[in-house]
Amino acid sequence: MADESSAGPVAAAVATGAEVKAPTAKKQRSPRPQKAASEQAQSKTPAAKPKRYSEKEKSEKLKLIEAQVTEGSTLKDAIKSAGISEQTYYHWKGAAKPVELKDTKDTKPVPAGDELADLVQLEEENQRLRKLLAEKLRAENAELRKRLGLN
Repeated sequence: MADESSAGPVAAAVATGAEVKAPTAKKQRSPRPQKAASEQAQSKTPAAKPKRYSEKEKSEKLKLIEAQVTEGSTLKDAIKSAGISEQTYYHWKGAAKPVELKDTKDTKPVPAGDELADLVQLEEENQRLRKLLAEKLRAENAELRKRLGLN
């Protein structure tokens, strides 16, 4: 009988016929939803397409900006009022300059022989000017020596 008394409350519960509950496992959570909700929200709003301007529209906007700047407005304000970014303005302006330069120059290319002749002529003029400068410096140097009494 010593065995029964050492069993304690568990033996008493078994003896009385009460049900003993076994420890239960933790509840399984449902898996977290993947970030589908945020992806759907992003896919519903498509990215804005960049506005494409014709050459005429570009030149009109550039002229409008120049007019506003000459009236006293700042360049940033004029660009903002035209509805374009600063980067776009400088890009358009850089692209427009070569076109303006092409219009002002005659379209006939200069032959290579003429370029060489021009280069030779410039080198001859350069030599002539260097000699003239050397003569002037010698004259001034001589006059300065004379004033100081070094001669």
